[in-house]
Amino acid sequence: MASLNDIRSTFLDYFGQNGHAIVESSPLVPRNDPTLMFVNSGMVQFKNVFTGVETRDYVRATSSQKCVRAGGKHNDLDNVGYTARHHTFFEMLGNFSFGDYFKEDAIPLAWELLTKHFGIDPKRLLVTVYHTDNEAAAIWKKVAGLPDERIIRIATDDNFWRMGPTGPCGPCTEIFYDHGDHIPGGPPGSPDEDGDRFIEIWNIVFMQNEQFEDGTMRPLDQQSIDTGMGLERIGALLQGKHDNYDTDLMRSLIEASANATSTDPDGANNVHHRVIADHLRSTSFLIADGVMPSNEGRGYVLRRIMRRAMRHAHQAGAKDPLMHRLVPALLGQMGQHYPELGRAQSMIEETLRGEEERFRMTLDRGLRLLEDETATLPQGGILGGSAAFKLYDTYGFPLDLTQDALREKGLAVDIEGFDAAMSEQKARARAAWSGSGEQADAAIWFDLAEAHGPTEFLGYDTEKAEGQVLALVSDGAEVDVAKAGDTIAVVVNQTPFYAESGGQVGDTGTIITEAGRAIVTDTRKSAGVFMHIAKVQDGEIAAGQAAALCVDTDRRGAIRANHSATHLLHEALRGALGDHVAQRGSLNAADRLRFDFSHGHAVTPDQLAQVEAEVNAYIRQNSPVSTRIMEPDAARELGAQALFGEKYGDEVRVVSMGFDEGSGKGSDRKTYSIELCGGTHVRNTGEIGAFVILGDQASSAGVRRIEALTGQAALDHLQAQDRRVMELASLFKAQPHEVPDRVKGLMDDRRKMQAEIAQLRRELAIGAGSKPEEINGLSAVLQVVSGVSGKDLGPMIDEQKAAIGSGVIVLIADTGTKPAVAAGVTKDLTDRVSAVDLVKAAVEALGGRGGGGRPEMAQGGGADIGQADAAFDAVKAVLTGA
Repeated sequence: MASLNDIRSTFLDYFGQNGHAIVESSPLVPRNDPTLMFVNSGMVQFKNVFTGVETRDYVRATSSQKCVRAGGKHNDLDNVGYTARHHTFFEMLGNFSFGDYFKEDAIPLAWELLTKHFGIDPKRLLVTVYHTDNEAAAIWKKVAGLPDERIIRIATDDNFWRMGPTGPCGPCTEIFYDHGDHIPGGPPGSPDEDGDRFIEIWNIVFMQNEQFEDGTMRPLDQQSIDTGMGLERIGALLQGKHDNYDTDLMRSLIEASANATSTDPDGANNVHHRVIADHLRSTSFLIADGVMPSNEGRGYVLRRIMRRAMRHAHQAGAKDPLMHRLVPALLGQMGQHYPELGRAQSMIEETLRGEEERFRMTLDRGLRLLEDETATLPQGGILGGSAAFKLYDTYGFPLDLTQDALREKGLAVDIEGFDAAMSEQKARARAAWSGSGEQADAAIWFDLAEAHGPTEFLGYDTEKAEGQVLALVSDGAEVDVAKAGDTIAVVVNQTPFYAESGGQVGDTGTIITEAGRAIVTDTRKSAGVFMHIAKVQDGEIAAGQAAALCVDTDRRGAIRANHSATHLLHEALRGALGDHVAQRGSLNAADRLRFDFSHGHAVTPDQLAQVEAEVNAYIRQNSPVSTRIMEPDAARELGAQALFGEKYGDEVRVVSMGFDEGSGKGSDRKTYSIELCGGTHVRNTGEIGAFVILGDQASSAGVRRIEALTGQAALDHLQAQDRRVMELASLFKAQPHEVPDRVKGLMDDRRKMQAEIAQLRRELAIGAGSKPEEINGLSAVLQVVSGVSGKDLGPMIDEQKAAIGSGVIVLIADTGTKPAVAAGVTKDLTDRVSAVDLVKAAVEALGGRGGGGRPEMAQGGGADIGQADAAFDAVKAVLTGA
């Protein structure tokens, strides 16, 4: 019996041998279709190729595309586990032609694979065609030899595919398998077509027309093929099963669930195990593709799927968290073809375990409330909306989870009452939020969040995506259209642009629609809504348009490098200065990084050199930068550092990088840096390139600030430094390594010359006028000196003391501005006169105040050099006691 893995390989190899490029599955989060929550068909990743917007180096492709249908119009969640062919996760096998082959080749390729390579009995097959597609009907007759009664013409849209109200479209042909008349149901197009006898296994879309708004069509210049065949459905057929859950892959997951709960896989818990098996696939693949459980958007859908599986695990008798223990079984089945599962295994297991642990804390209480509320309801009764809302609001039960639980009892929910309770809660939240002191136009962002939900951020793993313009905001109010020259805030449903937060600046780039182009100069967010601050450059941007969003990749790359370097810097500072170091602010911009941290004094040059060297060592290590989603407490127990200014909810993003070389191997290695952070980061530390500290300075009391450069900016800085050293070496006619000694020699020579010049200036200033006069029996030198500053007076006083041996000296410096005064008294006379008294007398006469010092030396300053004679008279009066 061929396994599902074998069937997948056979399909891809067959089309590969027929000239098709084998293309890997795209991630489940669509990058090129803003109307989709998750990829739900094989053609999604090729949409732009079909429309001609994008070209690739192949014109034929084949893939096995992972798909999820659990939200929006493609929502099979409620049926999963109860039917034979409903799944939240499935694989779509497809082959595609982009203007290469068409009907005459697509139909034979399908028929040959099904009847020859898969060995399906041609007598069991019949086909449908669009009722006017005579060409396809004729090809089926020629290729398969089918009679008219097994080529069924369908006049409805079941056999006509459209990409949207306008754009590419075309007729379909579908291949059905007849399970036999012992199974109820009729052929497609008959009143009994919903039965299980005739099962569609293949659909070929002939993308041949373009439809316009008025309903008219014209043939496309590039006629293409889009086909799809569900792996689970064809697998069941080839394995002789009538139920997808009986295939080898699904059966192995069901048995893993049964073994983990010690229950019968086919007994009373059969539905529970089917739900768990299906939901294990969808949740694991979503997490591997970067979706994390939350209360919003894709994360909310993921949480709904997870909690539905966890309720069924609880009902199957699981006493402890179950889902994470089944991940190895999934890897055993699908890990070889989808290596992303293996790469993300630890994150998948961690996320599932944490979510189930939290949900189990409220599950029992929620189920008891549900039992109490429904105990008196009759068969077919309705649970009140307020009770359903309490389950949602207090116990984390999504509405569909409550509906799923009640379905088993034949009960329903008052949906209108639930919606009313939800609206009341939103009104209360809006009132509280509006009064929180936010900016004047903040209410509009809450309104937009309420109307459209929060913006989905795709930027952790892509810098290009398509989105849908939900709103345009100008001066705090919504506008319908923005024209060239207008500056607006653009709101989209999903974006690769990072909004400023956590010290990381917002992204810049471009937004392009079919009618216009805008340059994004900044990205911010409020109430979960991302604001793309943009100036319309060409044409016009309007609400409702599809938009191509492209981040400035070079700038983002530089920001990522600076942000990751900040994490390494933080840890290196802790190692060099002590565990008291904690972040107190940061800036991660494109041109530099700034890091504020708690530390009481300046960082020494040796410490800065140590930190810089350590950061560069971990950059050269080129170790992977990994992220995990955890509960805050668990992250802190792991040793994660909380970054200043961040707000943390039920889950946090933990960023790890670097490892100690001597700490073991593999998982035993000690991680160097572990931080809680929502920013964007490099994939490997080597992408940072280089790290250079510019300096350390005080930021505020007890807080230091380091600025640094990375990557090209660091290299430019080092090259500029090198050029300056080379210029100095050239001036000195020396080698670069000799420059410091030459500079030191010049500085020493300069200090010597400055001392000599000061001495000569003092000698010149004192000149011949220094001859002492006798006042009251004391030798006294009273003189105005020019060409010197106030600081020169002290040495001049000392020189005069040495010259006269015993006496009093008073000098007034004519500085050109305010005069300076100094007085000196030799030690043998300080018992008779104080230099302080002499200076105060002179300063007062010069129109100044104060003056002071010691009895043998005092200084002060005046206001008017024209009063020098009066100052000397005042000094004489002190000496004579007049």
